Amino acid sequence: MTTATAMAKPHSHGPNEEGGHASRADRPVSFDLEAIPVPRGREEDWRFTPIRRIDRLFDPASYAEGDAPVTVEAPEGVIVEKAGRDDERLGTVLAPGDRTAVVAWNTFTESTIITIPKESVLAEPIRLNVDAIEGTRPQHIRIEVGELAEATIILSHRGSPEAALNQTIELNAADASKLTFVSIQEWDDTSLHASNHRLALGKDTKLTHIVVTFGGDLVRICSDTDFRGTGGELTMLGLYFVDGGQHLEHRVFVDHSQPNCYSRVTYKGALQGEDAHSVWIGDCLIRETADGTDTYELNRNLVLTEGAKADSVPNLEIENGEIAGAGHASATGRFDDEQLFYLMSRGISEMDARRLVVRGFFAELINQIGVPEVIDHLMESVEAELAKNRN
Repeated sequence: MTTATAMAKPHSHGPNEEGGHASRADRPVSFDLEAIPVPRGREEDWRFTPIRRIDRLFDPASYAEGDAPVTVEAPEGVIVEKAGRDDERLGTVLAPGDRTAVVAWNTFTESTIITIPKESVLAEPIRLNVDAIEGTRPQHIRIEVGELAEATIILSHRGSPEAALNQTIELNAADASKLTFVSIQEWDDTSLHASNHRLALGKDTKLTHIVVTFGGDLVRICSDTDFRGTGGELTMLGLYFVDGGQHLEHRVFVDHSQPNCYSRVTYKGALQGEDAHSVWIGDCLIRETADGTDTYELNRNLVLTEGAKADSVPNLEIENGEIAGAGHASATGRFDDEQLFYLMSRGISEMDARRLVVRGFFAELINQIGVPEVIDHLMESVEAELAKNRN
């Protein structure tokens, strides 16, 4: 079963008939818990999410004492520090926009702050590792990239059976910086993970934001962007592989508020197994002030077996008639049995034929990532996922 919805419309303000908000620009954002109530499941932001599987993240009282741990491996010159909630740098990249995000903000105790100094060019990636979580925990990570700096950051999530993580990533990339940020989710099949990535781009900044999700019982990642100067270039890439019973949800909001900025969003996913469920929501808003905007968003899903479901909803709102270009596309299709038969008729085994088709489906996206160790790891992970369905 598939769902694909596309919307391109003038900006309309205010709540709709069901008490939601017709425009993404009107969605409430706040650091106050009372301003963003517990969802019931019918709200636009939550209608695809199985509420009972995520509801323990909605109540601050359900969290264990102490933040989820993160270890950092950083090249020389990078500043890594811990800071309390009262640090003035925290909370300066956008604000929480849903219940999990506002709870994450109100429950963390200490933030891990990573600063890449001005004009630094890092030859090696910064590596962040999140694992060994017990119970339900919050986490806050702040990344500050100085002017003209260049870096790659790889954030890996692994293991942690039965654990739940509610996470905030604040990323501020200053003018003319260049950053590749990769978040990889390879949780145990019983883990729960919600995360809000809040991204700010300065003037002439180039940010590549990559999300890769393979593991977890339920994973919900919301990525919100803030262009803070002209000439920003944002590339958002996502790859996910959903197995039976998993719910993997990715939500992207590209908010074009500055002139002459560029964005490209490309997410691809494969699904296999009974009750495998993926959700991709791609929201893009071009505001009145954003002359010369060039944007496009794309989602593709490949359903490998019966019983899997992909929901894909691209939304494009345009308030400005003086843009360079804007578009979106979404498609979900089943595995092509004729293509499989063609390959097998030429002596290729069924498993190898499936591998070739899926590798081809992901190849263009993976080649855009540009981080060799991530590319190699992704191909190994795709092979491992296909092997799960061998029988």
